Amino acid sequence: MPMKGRFPIRRTLQYLSQGDVIFKSSVKVMTVNYNTAGELSEGARKFVFFNIPQIQYKNPWVQIMLFRNMTPSPFVRFYLDNGEQVLVDVEDKTNKEINEHIKKILGKSKETLEKEEKERKKLSHPATFGPKKYHLRECMCEIEGQVPCPAFVPLPKEMRGKYKAAMKNEASA
Repeated sequence: MPMKGRFPIRRTLQYLSQGDVIFKSSVKVMTVNYNTAGELSEGARKFVFFNIPQIQYKNPWVQIMLFRNMTPSPFVRFYLDNGEQVLVDVEDKTNKEINEHIKKILGKSKETLEKEEKERKKLSHPATFGPKKYHLRECMCEIEGQVPCPAFVPLPKEMRGKYKAAMKNEASA
C-alpha cells in the first residue's frame, strides 16, 4: 500500500492494532459531534483523526457516525443495545483524555479481555480433541497429513497388528 496522504501511518496494520479501546458487546452505535474550527473542538478533531481508525479496527461490529459543524460544543454519544444512550462531553479535552474516558466507561476491563483471550486460545489449540462442542476437532484423523480414520479408509496391511504378528510367525517358522 503506498504511503500517500495525510499521516499515512494511520492506515498501517501496526498502528491500527495498537488501539486499546475494545467496547463492551452492548455498544452498537457511536456518534461523534464536533466542529472543524475552534479551540473547544481541538481534542475531538484529533480524536477523530488519530483514534477513531483504531476504534473501528478493534470494534468492527460498532457503527461509527461523524457529525461535523452541527453543534456548538463537541460530544460523543453511544447507543446501547437496550435502547439506552450514553452522552460524553469532550469539550476542552485532549484526544488522550477522551480515549481514556471512553475506555473507562464503555471499554472492556483488562480482566475480561484476558479471560476472553484465554478462552479463545484454549479453543483454538490444535492439540485438543473431543466433542465439537468444546474442541475444534473430534479426531486426530481430521488434521491434514495424518493417517485417515480406519472407520472410513482401511489401514494398509503393514500397519495392522494381525498382519505384523503373522509376518513375525512366518519369519520365525
